[in-house]
Amino acid sequence: MAKDVIIALDFPTKEETLHFLDQFPAGEKPFVKIGMELFYAEGPDVVREIKARGHKIFLDLKLHDIPNTVKRAMSVLSRLDVDMVNLHAAGAGEMMRGALEGLTRPDGTRPMLIAVTQLTSTDAETVMSYAKNAAKCGLDGVVCSPLEAALVKENCGESFVTVTPGIRFADSAAGDQKRIMTPEKAGKSGCDYIVVGRPITQAEDPVAAYRRAVKDFLG
Repeated sequence: MAKDVIIALDFPTKEETLHFLDQFPAGEKPFVKIGMELFYAEGPDVVREIKARGHKIFLDLKLHDIPNTVKRAMSVLSRLDVDMVNLHAAGAGEMMRGALEGLTRPDGTRPMLIAVTQLTSTDAETVMSYAKNAAKCGLDGVVCSPLEAALVKENCGESFVTVTPGIRFADSAAGDQKRIMTPEKAGKSGCDYIVVGRPITQAEDPVAAYRRAVKDFLG
């Protein structure tokens, strides 16, 4: 399974986002995450523009509603040609199965679908319950703390994807993340994708910080 570093594009405007991405050489296209702030500010056009530039996109909107609403919303999101989307595991089985149905395009392809567990929870049993249910419903993986990634793999199988925020360099400030891990440790702890925001986006040299994260994570 491919492992990768995903940059969290936590910017309030398209202009700031594209300015950040313009710092990367033409042949270097990092996997990026578009969250609620940017999506709600700029709408689907910013997704289309970044996708057209050649980036893989994790659209982080954490859907959670009645099954039919989520199914219809996922059908719309699938048309944006993103690579990964998510929903809340607390939405339960019918919602997750509806989301999968809505995401699947006429040609049978779909983005990766992952479920958000409880990022700030210290109750591993709850996280595992959510993860097992997501796997049972046919989802591809979960968003979890890097501290639970190995346990998720143990319970749900090596092919079940773990996407982990809360990644910081050893010399970075923790910020608002309470359960953190370095890229190097995450790479050895069952994490398939790590999501890194400010340690890259607010670095003096973002491109160098991104490359450092990739090197540390992939070993």
